[in-house]
Formats: sequence, structure tokens, C-alpha cells
Amino acid sequence: MQFRRQPREEDSINLTPLIDVVFLLLIFFMVSTTFTKETHLEIDLPEAVGEAANNAEDPLEIIINAAGEYAVNGQSLVNSKAATLRSALTEVGGGDTSQALIITADAKAPHESVVRAMDSAGQLGFVNMSITTRHPEQEQ
Repeated sequence: MQFRRQPREEDSINLTPLIDVVFLLLIFFMVSTTFTKETHLEIDLPEAVGEAANNAEDPLEIIINAAGEYAVNGQSLVNSKAATLRSALTEVGGGDTSQALIITADAKAPHESVVRAMDSAGQLGFVNMSITTRHPEQEQ
């Protein structure tokens, strides 16, 4: 008697679900990863209730008024552009980037002006920066 042989199915692994899972894991790790941005500025922010630190000899001072206008060591600048501020810092500081830099901003000064001053100083290589504050008023 001759039996018919049944057609044999090929054994194979379906890779489509495996590829889907790998791509989902890749997307999960890409979304859940936090990206850190390292800054090039080292800024020392003094405590608002602490003592004043006057350990620097003849520091550079950037003053920012409420309108966002700059003055470097008491000399007003012609405009509020970053290039003007950089050239004034270079001229007044004499290219010495190890010199202390103090940023004094009005409480109502635009945040953009303060960041522009810190960025301009950082681009020139100033790393010893501080921001002046005032003591809080006593609550009654």
C-alpha cells in the first residue's frame, strides 16, 4: 500500500514581531533619555542674606538698568547689542579674563539683557562672574 506523504511545512521564524519590538524599545529609550547641555560659564551666585564678598581687586562691573541698557564701569554704552558689550569689556578689561566680573541688574531689567551680558562675558573667557543682590527687607 502506498501512503501519500503529507506536504511538510517549512519551519521558519517570523521576524516581523521581533523587529517591531526592537523598534519600540529604541523609540522608548530615545524618548526617555534626558539630554544634558553643558555650559561653558561658571557663575558664582552670592547668597541674598550672606555677607558681601569683596575679595577681588578692581573688578569689572556691568550695570543693567530697567530698560535693558548697559554701562561698563560706569560708562554707558551706545546701544544694547552683544557686540558693543563685548568690545567694551575687551577695552576696559584690557583682555584680562581672569579679572572678576560683577553683573548688577535692576530688578525690573529684562531677563534677556542679563543673559546677553553673561553670554558675552563667557564668550570672551570670563569665568569669575558674580551677580549682586541686596539684603531682603525685614518683614514686620
